[in-house]
Amino acid sequence: MLTNDVSPITVIVPAAGIGSRMAAATAKQYLTLGQQTVIAHTLELLVNHPRIALVIVALNPQDQQFPQLSIANHPKISCVNGGAERVDSVLNGLATLGENQWVMVHDAARPCLTHEDIDKLLATIDELSVNGATVDGAILAKPAIDTMKQTELGSHTIGTTIDRETLWHALTPQLFNSQVLQDAIERAQQQNLTITDEASAMEHAGYHVKLVQGHASNIKITMPEDLALAEFYLTQQGRLS
Repeated sequence: MLTNDVSPITVIVPAAGIGSRMAAATAKQYLTLGQQTVIAHTLELLVNHPRIALVIVALNPQDQQFPQLSIANHPKISCVNGGAERVDSVLNGLATLGENQWVMVHDAARPCLTHEDIDKLLATIDELSVNGATVDGAILAKPAIDTMKQTELGSHTIGTTIDRETLWHALTPQLFNSQVLQDAIERAQQQNLTITDEASAMEHAGYHVKLVQGHASNIKITMPEDLALAEFYLTQQGRLS
């Protein structure tokens, strides 16, 4: 259950992927937005938050680009080897932490996160403690606004329309107790369950995760056209001139 003891906060940033959907010669986290790489924008935002004491970056063991970034030398940043899948990178980061620490997991390719949304996520811990709610973690999310269609199995033909009132897009960061999250992920792996994000592991383990509405600008850079949108949002936030 969440408590109001949330200091210090550690963030794990999985960054071992190769970004195959970007159709680029370099991994998406090393594409540039203005004068900095995507991951540099992300990490700069994280290390400058006063509640964040440590940022663990999980890197491909063959990564030779990250050490060349100026942000790599920041005293709040530590690196571990990433794994074959995102979940493996998260586990490698969790393995370096002690028990009962609060940890957030955030995508390297979400540079448009704001301190306001981090504050909202962390504030839920205090609110839940006061209200006595039984919740075991929280994630940033945004409600679905488009009409949602589900295809027939194995085709692009519409099978049904889904009521969007109960649908949310999961974002990051996602906030959990480090030991509880590690146990949930390991249990899911033992059961050969697919873990698409940290919340899914917690759900499979029977925990209750709160949805905290975040800004729509917190996009994940996945497709080439996302770079232009991220540049627009960063400019709006005053982080890109």
